[in-house]
Amino acid sequence: MTAHAITSLDQLAALYPNPVVPASIHKEINHVDANYAALIAASPFFVLATNGPDGLDCSPRGDQPGFVTVRDAKTLLIPDRRGNNRLDSLKNILFDPRIGMLFMIPGYGETLRVNGVASLSGDPGLCGRFAMAGKLPACVIVVTVESAYFQCSRAVVRAELWNAERHVDRSSVPSAGTILRDITARDAAVETFDGAAYDRALPERVRATLY
Repeated sequence: MTAHAITSLDQLAALYPNPVVPASIHKEINHVDANYAALIAASPFFVLATNGPDGLDCSPRGDQPGFVTVRDAKTLLIPDRRGNNRLDSLKNILFDPRIGMLFMIPGYGETLRVNGVASLSGDPGLCGRFAMAGKLPACVIVVTVESAYFQCSRAVVRAELWNAERHVDRSSVPSAGTILRDITARDAAVETFDGAAYDRALPERVRATLY
């Protein structure tokens, strides 16, 4: 494996001799225009990438379409909805404000990539703009956009991501309770975890703690 390791830009370029498609360059801009704003407004889900003292993190974020607000061409506002309180992404932003975002729209092949720098705001007036089910986010992530561009649909098409016939039978993969049970079983200092009880309670707990 070491003999075939790619360790230089020249080696990498040799494997990809074709020139960059011009459209791949033209699609990248340093702000959110009307078209990209429409994609963000239609998206109920994105993945947030951050970097911190303990390494990289990639966090799913989801809500009703339009939950990410385009305040202006250079600014996005993201309510931080209730989660597991690990706060990995938020801690990372305090350490390194650079972030990456990948927006997805069910049924739409292209994804939208947005890179920028983020800050956290606990301003009551700002948080008040994002009330859901009578509850406010603890803070709002304010993103200054540095680049935005759509990603072509090849990955989504190859994965058949929106093909309902390809949806996995949940019984064919480990449940959350099974994963927790097996991990804790390896640690003699941890009390045996009731994975079945966790799985039974999980759907209602998720519904009750969405916001």
